Amino acid sequence: MGNEISYDDFAKLEIRIGQVVAAELVPETDKLIKCAVDFGESGVRTIVSGIAEWKKPEELIGRRFPYITNLAPRVIRGIESQGMLLAASDEEGVALISPERDVPLGTKLK
Repeated sequence: MGNEISYDDFAKLEIRIGQVVAAELVPETDKLIKCAVDFGESGVRTIVSGIAEWKKPEELIGRRFPYITNLAPRVIRGIESQGMLLAASDEEGVALISPERDVPLGTKLK
């Protein structure tokens, strides 16, 4: 499946549930969507994801997804992205992952 990592390496990832409160296409791109994501007590972050080929910004608003929240910020097309959306992908495109029930915003995945 891939290179093995230790549990200690995995445990370094902070994966939390966030809710998209705003989303828009990044100008002059056909792949990027900029989202404002609410993580509850941790606040709102800007996260840029390359999913616009498969999803529309308005389809994301109000939905909850898992994000890696402790990656170093990265500037994408002049926008500082403060995390990474977790999603599955195959030959048909992207499948977004959502919790089966509402959990508090900012809940950490274990």
